[in-house]
Amino acid sequence: MGIWLFGILLWGYAIGCLHGSVVAQKLSGVNLKETGVKNAGASNATIVLGKKFGALVALIDIGKGVLAVWLAGWAIEFAGLSASIGSALLFLAGTAAVIGHIFPFHMGFDGGKGTATLIGILLALDWKLGLIGLLLFIVVTCITDFIVFGVMALYVVLLFTAFWIGGVWEVGLAALLFLLAIWKHLENFKRLRNGQENRVSAVFKKKKTV
Repeated sequence: MGIWLFGILLWGYAIGCLHGSVVAQKLSGVNLKETGVKNAGASNATIVLGKKFGALVALIDIGKGVLAVWLAGWAIEFAGLSASIGSALLFLAGTAAVIGHIFPFHMGFDGGKGTATLIGILLALDWKLGLIGLLLFIVVTCITDFIVFGVMALYVVLLFTAFWIGGVWEVGLAALLFLLAIWKHLENFKRLRNGQENRVSAVFKKKKTV
């Protein structure tokens, strides 16, 4: 059991460190950590490089969330672990992937915010709940015109998923990720308070006029 726990943590973190922003930098020559809102994620890629690069970064980061959970599922089945232990390990793999995205060793432990990776994790845990989370994220973002509110809605779905398919450990890991998300978005909330946060509509209008 111990070796599986360590392995899931290790590869979950390693997969999380595979940043879509690094691919975007190789293709564009632009370091997203030094431009825009200085975040290595899909939203900043859209702000700085446009919708195509934003979509590329999002797809890569969503994919690694899916991959981390799927590999954990394979390991759980191979090891013949019980359903309750397996469920907790799936959430652990997802948590490790988000932590890898937020704290990648090759970026000095200062990466992105993990939103796209979380979408992939939700899709891999339960594709129906994942689609609900993605839809809610889009709807709330469009209604409020601020992506940070959509992100918070997405984490509410994660907590619901943990209650629905898991137990104490799953809920605890989901709560940990929610707290991490709030911490990573403190700058967004400060910009909101000061009227300086980028509106989603403004970003897309700007790219259309370029």
